[in-house]
Amino acid sequence: MPTITVKNVPTDLYERLKQSAEVNRRSINTEVIVCIERAVRSRRIRPEAMLSRARELREKTGDHLITDDEFTQAKIAGRQ
Repeated sequence: MPTITVKNVPTDLYERLKQSAEVNRRSINTEVIVCIERAVRSRRIRPEAMLSRARELREKTGDHLITDDEFTQAKIAGRQ
């Protein structure tokens, strides 16, 4: 299996990677592999597909209008 050496990793990035590995109960090496897999395998978002999905959602929610005040109150409640 190939090996990669990463040099000059900024300390703050290493610490975040270390924390993420601990949270996910992985070694730092495995966490790096997972991060690389996600980056390499990530899909490109097609603007047309995103707009189509947004239009579908708008059609489904068009009858459920809320005021700016109701929206603000919901945001505040969600943050508590």
